[in-house]
Amino acid sequence: MRVHLVDAEKFVYVPPAAAHNARQVLIKPNLGYPAGPPVTVGMSVLGEVIAGIRRVNGSTEIWIVEGVCHRLEAAVIARKLGLDALLTEGVHFLDADNLPCKPYPNRAKVPQRFAELWAPQLLEEVDCRISVGALKRTVLKDAVLMSCALKNLYGLFPRERYRARSPHARGQLHRPDVHRVICDVYTTIGILFDGAVVDGTQKFISKDWQPDIGTPAPCGKVIWGDDLLAVDREACRLAGEGMPAYLELIDWAQAAAGG
Repeated sequence: MRVHLVDAEKFVYVPPAAAHNARQVLIKPNLGYPAGPPVTVGMSVLGEVIAGIRRVNGSTEIWIVEGVCHRLEAAVIARKLGLDALLTEGVHFLDADNLPCKPYPNRAKVPQRFAELWAPQLLEEVDCRISVGALKRTVLKDAVLMSCALKNLYGLFPRERYRARSPHARGQLHRPDVHRVICDVYTTIGILFDGAVVDGTQKFISKDWQPDIGTPAPCGKVIWGDDLLAVDREACRLAGEGMPAYLELIDWAQAAAGG
């Protein structure tokens, strides 16, 4: 699958085929913290994703869905980040934590940890799904974790079900190994997604596990395509911070399954 790597100021989004005749499109952006890019995605990139959908389908309903990882409510964070300017006619914001959920079966031949994961029913009700992630590096247990298009999907899982010590986070999805859980995320809901965009205008570098405390560095690119894994690989290559273990684990699992 082709992956596009373009200068951020020249980013023109062409949505996946599923968006062209869709009645409803779901966009999952990384807006989980009350801090601007590169902790979260930039409104210019998210706005161009919406504009690209509108160019091919002027009548579809667009649902921007995010579940935050903070004590502040999702609507408050969205407003602080400037999302209101993008909520024009037919474009709506929904807090993932307030949506009805259902279990999604793990399609992996051998799940890493979860045989199923709970996520919003809306994922199955829409006709097209697009992940819009930031480009972020954290470090967990001395291993690099890149948050791009696939890790971005964590915000769809209900915190009440997957919380651990903190009620604001999804700690159960980091145990015992976040990379193996990300494999399960891919084979439950990741495979439903039709497109991915990573805002690499800047990359975010954390010296530890904290995904909102760190240092920005310029990259000047946007990475996008129809395949989450291919987009993640290119985004990680661009960042130059090392390839996360989940990409290799998914490759091994697909090879073992003959996929």
